Amino acid sequence: MQRVAQARVRVDHRVVGEIGAGLCCLVGVTHADDQAAAVKLAAKLRHLRIFADENGHMNRSVAEVGGEILVVSQFTLYGDTRKGRRPSFVAAAAPDDAARLIDELVAELRRLGTTVATGSFGAEMMVELTNDGPVTLMLEV
Repeated sequence: MQRVAQARVRVDHRVVGEIGAGLCCLVGVTHADDQAAAVKLAAKLRHLRIFADENGHMNRSVAEVGGEILVVSQFTLYGDTRKGRRPSFVAAAAPDDAARLIDELVAELRRLGTTVATGSFGAEMMVELTNDGPVTLMLEV
C-alpha cells in the first residue's frame, strides 16, 4: 500500500482505474485468505492513520481526509525467490479464488463509503502513481 497524490492503471493504453489523493493498494491473495480477511483488510485500509493532521503527524485515515483507494490485484506479491532464479508462485491463490476475494475487498470498501477504482484482474497492467511522502507499507491480515 502506498499513500499517493494520484494513481492510475492502464490496460492496452486505456485508463481503466484512476484516483486522486489516497491509497494505491497492490493486493496479493494466498490460499488461506477468505472473506473475513477481505473484510478485515478493507477496514484496515479505510481506517489506518497515515495521512497528516494539522501538525504534520500521521494521524488521519483515508476516510478522514476524503481520499480514494485504487485496488490492483498482484499475484506476484506471493512470488518465492528463495531458490533458483525464477520465482515460484505456488503460494498465490488460484485465479478464480483470488478474483472473488479482490471483488469482495472492493465491495466492502465501497460498502464502508470509500471511493474505489480498480485495475483489470489478470490483465497486463501499467500502474502509474505519485507516491506521497514517500509512504509505503505492507499490510497482512
